[in-house]
Amino acid sequence: MSSTEAFSDFFYSAPDGLKLHARVYGEANSDHWPVVCLPGLTRNARDFHELALHLSARPTAPRKVVAFDYRGRGQSAYDPDVSHYNVGVEAGDILAGLAALNIDEAAFIGTSRGGLIIHVLGALRPAVLKTIVFNDIGPVIEPAGLAHIQSYLEREPKPKTFALAVDGQRDVHGQDFPALTDADWKRMVGALYRETDQGLLPDFDPKLVDTVANLDLTQPLPALWPQFEALQAIPLLTLRGANSRLLSVDTLRQMRERHSQMETIAVEGQGHAPFLETGDLPNMIATFFDCTEQHGATAG
Repeated sequence: MSSTEAFSDFFYSAPDGLKLHARVYGEANSDHWPVVCLPGLTRNARDFHELALHLSARPTAPRKVVAFDYRGRGQSAYDPDVSHYNVGVEAGDILAGLAALNIDEAAFIGTSRGGLIIHVLGALRPAVLKTIVFNDIGPVIEPAGLAHIQSYLEREPKPKTFALAVDGQRDVHGQDFPALTDADWKRMVGALYRETDQGLLPDFDPKLVDTVANLDLTQPLPALWPQFEALQAIPLLTLRGANSRLLSVDTLRQMRERHSQMETIAVEGQGHAPFLETGDLPNMIATFFDCTEQHGATAG
């Protein structure tokens, strides 16, 4: 089976009628908790492709994996109202997608913005969250990290070729990601850009840049500690890129203090946010899900 045959495209309607998209891997796998993958701000379902292949095709405990495109990203429709590009609306979209897929509970992986959405899901429908992986995100976002995101989104390169796109991403992010190989950078660009008549373009609504550009980083951003503390009973694994500018070591320490059973992994040679398909991360994530599901069954 080729990697493109390993998933199906699933389209559904958001609560406001917008047409949204998700990829579904291992559709027939129903003996274990499914896995729901939520990407970063301007990213899409393709970021999880290699990890989803691993989780859905393992010889033991293969899982259905659903990777979502938020509104305005990937194959989901763009929203004419830019104010709808926020984590509250997007959390509602995810719940609508899960309902359309008849998924009542799942293991969740949230990269960056995806982790913020999981905080909101914990407030809206905690029963859907069986276990969680946060990828370089927590209740406190460092302004320096957001400033870096603002900076590169404002000057997002318009590469004419795939090779120039790889060079451009390496120029912007290479200092934070010395561990990445040429193949890693190529996968990143393949997930981030789409081919158009005008050449390569970032695969998201350009108006998304405005939602970040308008943030006043001289003011502290609201922390999500109450929402995080509401997740105390849910098994949690937090990955932090050793070079992350968004999730600080101090915030990670406080997270451990407030969630005594939280496990952590430091991803050396990577920043915000670690590539989940690199190194032994796919096996570590799969093992975490297996252990938490087994413990939940035993406890039950």
